[in-house]
Amino acid sequence: MLDGHLLLGWLSFTVIVYLFNLPGPTTAYFGLTGNEPLSILPLSSQPEENVGRAHYKLCDRLKLEKKQRRMCRRDPGVAETLVEAITMSALECQYQFRFERWNCTIEGRYRANILKRGFKETAFLYAVSSAGLTHAMAKACSAGRMERCTCDEAPDLENRKAWQWGGCGDNLKYSNKFVKDFLGKRSNKDLRARVDMHNTNVGMKVIKAGVETTCKCHGVSGSCTVQTCWRQLSPFHEIGKQLKQRYETSLKVGSSTNEATGEGEISQTRPQQQQPPPGPSNDPIPRTMDLLHIDDSPSFCVPSKFSPGTSARKCYKDKNCNVICCDRGHNTQSRVVTRPCQCQVRWCCYVECKQCTQKEEVYTCKG
Repeated sequence: MLDGHLLLGWLSFTVIVYLFNLPGPTTAYFGLTGNEPLSILPLSSQPEENVGRAHYKLCDRLKLEKKQRRMCRRDPGVAETLVEAITMSALECQYQFRFERWNCTIEGRYRANILKRGFKETAFLYAVSSAGLTHAMAKACSAGRMERCTCDEAPDLENRKAWQWGGCGDNLKYSNKFVKDFLGKRSNKDLRARVDMHNTNVGMKVIKAGVETTCKCHGVSGSCTVQTCWRQLSPFHEIGKQLKQRYETSLKVGSSTNEATGEGEISQTRPQQQQPPPGPSNDPIPRTMDLLHIDDSPSFCVPSKFSPGTSARKCYKDKNCNVICCDRGHNTQSRVVTRPCQCQVRWCCYVECKQCTQKEEVYTCKG
């Protein structure tokens, strides 16, 4: 199995070093689908006297569109939240696809070329980017990092009392409004633009569907004579899992023309043998929560402009080696590793471990 700390460290390194080196398509919005290169640099490097305007420089580094940059600058907490959203989305994408042929390779030209096409992978990038921004902004509000929002303002929950007793609802209402305004509305006459917008909205809707109500009892001797409740978002790992499931069932779509309005509509494509008889289109509009794609994905088996291929990729015997290695076979390497084991707590806070060595086999795909 993967070492969790090693995986997180590698993912963080990947995000910081490689994140967003080439521009994407003209229909891109933000984050993993951004149309400008992004640099993730810490605010701590700013001189103390410039802290008040440090977020201006970070907003400029993000290379946002004019309106987005203005929204970023007007609240000191936005810039940091945008960076958090980008990083969180990238890490989650790489985590969800860690066992797949396409393992969310976002370095340079690979990401840019995928964004030029309407693959299932493109759909996931749009959905996870909008979900990450929505999630990060709602959490930033409840954490008190924003000047323009605070705890959830839902009229049916007593949030002032919730805050008093240690609870603060995630402000999804403000977050949704901010994200919709931040991403803007694109033309619906181009199929690709409409599909991208649809997938962006799916990411936001999955966040909304995952809202849970958390309650806390307080009263005499811990009794529940008084109960205060507030709303919280699902952990982002759960959001990523749901989006990955929608990626697996993504619908391929084409375009048709509404004769009444003269505007294009999205319709689900069918295999040739299942085409309906000539006449008005009977294709239903796809379900709201489906991810949509236009183009069939490449195999990602060999190096191409979309991915580096799977040669030398680590796999897990009897689990996914045949799939990841594209039936080319795999190499087996034995190695001896040393890990802490038989750990015991000594006194109040001292943990004593032995060092155990064991032999393990590592499997990598043949070229």
